[in-house]
Amino acid sequence: MKILLIGSGGREHALAWRMRQDDAQLQLFTAPGNAGTARLGANLPISATDLDGLVAWAQKEKPDLTVVGPEAPLCAGVVDRFEKAGLPIVGPNASAARLEGSKVFSKNLLLKHGLPTAPGKCFNDATEAYAYSQKKTVYPQVIKADGLAAGKGVIIAQSPGEAAHSIYRIMDARIFGDAGRQVVIEECSVGREMSVHVLTDGVSHVMLPISQDHKRIGEGDIGLNTGGMGAYAPAPFATDELKSRITKEIVEPVLEAFRKEGIDFRGILYIGLMWTKNGPSIIEFNVRGGDPETQVLLPLLETPLVEILQAIREQKLGKVDVRFNRNHVVSIVLAARGYPGTPETGVPIEGLEIDLPGTCVFHAGTKEDGRRVLTNGGRVLSVTAWASTLEQARDLAYQRTAKIHFAGSQYRRDIAARLTLE
Repeated sequence: MKILLIGSGGREHALAWRMRQDDAQLQLFTAPGNAGTARLGANLPISATDLDGLVAWAQKEKPDLTVVGPEAPLCAGVVDRFEKAGLPIVGPNASAARLEGSKVFSKNLLLKHGLPTAPGKCFNDATEAYAYSQKKTVYPQVIKADGLAAGKGVIIAQSPGEAAHSIYRIMDARIFGDAGRQVVIEECSVGREMSVHVLTDGVSHVMLPISQDHKRIGEGDIGLNTGGMGAYAPAPFATDELKSRITKEIVEPVLEAFRKEGIDFRGILYIGLMWTKNGPSIIEFNVRGGDPETQVLLPLLETPLVEILQAIREQKLGKVDVRFNRNHVVSIVLAARGYPGTPETGVPIEGLEIDLPGTCVFHAGTKEDGRRVLTNGGRVLSVTAWASTLEQARDLAYQRTAKIHFAGSQYRRDIAARLTLE
């Protein structure tokens, strides 16, 4: 079987690794890939958002399936382009991808259908946003750039002054570019944040084990937001009762709202959820697997990944027995100096060749330079480990992390340390 995988991050290396684990004879091509995917197949010199280049390659090489990792090509309409050309691909189309591509679109959908979410309002005028923000007396206040911002487009303001400055930075100074033409301002939900991943073909759905991401750069959840500094799964606080409530109160109503809106969603739906003292509250939607959540979910999967993805594309997910093992998985992100600002790149990485059973190092911001591997982005590696208990998996992950070195590396030492539902 021949697969085209689009993307270059840790999520994509994890997808490539899982598919290779399932099928050692797989012909795998990744566009553009990284130093990790290069060892599992062939990297292509095509950007993930070069839709013309991707379609042209697929028309010539005729992959059996194209798998899309990141959000940018999905929001740009890669699925629509491939389907128009008669090329097999799995993932949400551009209309469905608006759920991540526009936080304003998602917020309005949540409010329209009465789905649990924090009180808030959307703005395309900075003056109106200032006025609304300054009238509010409840803080912290969450200010979100409307468009894609690599997981960094959210600012939590602790005071009216911080809120005003945040609106200025997003809408006037455009620190997130055109993503800041509109904003969502909402109350800050307080509780336990969790990542809910749902496989759906628009008819059937399967909820994956509940995972938890660690967004802030600093230990103790302090500092700037990042794309994610680590994750673990399954979350010990996600009891059967809790998962049942999430299914009935969140997943099923959300998918029903999609159907009412005519959203044909086929792929992986990520629901960012906060469990508050009043129950669940939806924070955001992503239209692909989380990163680094994908890195902790795929080692739990027993059913062949390509079988699942093909079933989603063909709307036959209900006929697939999606199974998971009973392990626990922890992933720790090693980031470059300067992240989440401007990262230092081109730094040699040492210790990647060391083998420690029960672990895997997923590459993200890396590139090959002859025999060397160099840093090539903000989040460089996701060091992942699995074991029969969460504590053992965490210990293994940190053991493997300690064996990797590059100048300026930074990582959190408290991943998977908070295990109770608040």
